Amino acid sequence: MAIKKLSLDDFFDDEGFTLIGIHTSLEDYRLAYLLNTKLNIRLKRKKKDLDFSNNAVYSIYEWYDEKQLNTWNLVSNICKLETVNTEISNNLFSDSGKLTETFYLLPELKKVNFLLKISDEQMSETKRQKIVNTIQEIAQIVTAYSIETDQLKSKSNLIFN
Repeated sequence: MAIKKLSLDDFFDDEGFTLIGIHTSLEDYRLAYLLNTKLNIRLKRKKKDLDFSNNAVYSIYEWYDEKQLNTWNLVSNICKLETVNTEISNNLFSDSGKLTETFYLLPELKKVNFLLKISDEQMSETKRQKIVNTIQEIAQIVTAYSIETDQLKSKSNLIFN
């Protein structure tokens, strides 16, 4: 009997989307508002956040552009969870037994705060660069740049829907 092997590449097209990394200290709702205003889009928070098995939860905003037939997603790359460490809390000299663990949606990009994913197979390089330049014009954003997805090891985390 023949064994068939399925590859993630069969379902996930590298050229099917544009990924933009955003460095900022803004809260997610404030960033979504500024992107909506500057790019003339309508990102809205989804009812359910991205939830992974390690209890990490990432906020996600989405907008479907009916004119261009593409989907825009703004997702947080960082999730901080506070846990109680019983070994530390039982210590006489410690005042708090809380630990903060940080998880990343894309661990290869630990310095990126937010990811903007635009599902558009025919987006030109000039349009992509125009979007990045417009995002960089927002005063509260440190920088924004296009990310090459072919080198990402955890690109399967970008499959949401």
